[in-house]
Amino acid sequence: MLDPELPVLTLADLGVLRDVHEDGDHVVVTITPTYSGCPALDEMRADLTRSLTAAGYTSVEVRTVLAPAWTTDWISDDGLRKLAEHGIAPPSRIGRRGPVPLNLEPPAARVACPRCGSLRTRELSRFGSTACKALRACGDCKEPFEHVKEI
Repeated sequence: MLDPELPVLTLADLGVLRDVHEDGDHVVVTITPTYSGCPALDEMRADLTRSLTAAGYTSVEVRTVLAPAWTTDWISDDGLRKLAEHGIAPPSRIGRRGPVPLNLEPPAARVACPRCGSLRTRELSRFGSTACKALRACGDCKEPFEHVKEI
């Protein structure tokens, strides 16, 4: 099942597919959206229901859980590779969360161009074709590209 907003990734690649429980012809799928207001959530539910019904399940339940909140760290290594192969800069791994030193300046983003690998990139717009992506441009190859923002 492909993600409606990032169709190069499956829901499993994206990390929103949290659990699948099967009991005979009944299946329960649990998903966590990339954020609580994700506009693709209804489409994901409908696609899952349609696909699982077509696969022969007579009873399909799609549950949405918001906690723990989705993070870009849940994107699989294969998903990160697929993003880069399709010209979308993958997010960096955020890693363990917890107390951090207070810094009043925004962190400098070091986003590599998915086409040439240059770190001489700049943000053109905080929002790209979807709310979870930013529009950037490379200073070396001059190509624009999208970057999945770290969440």
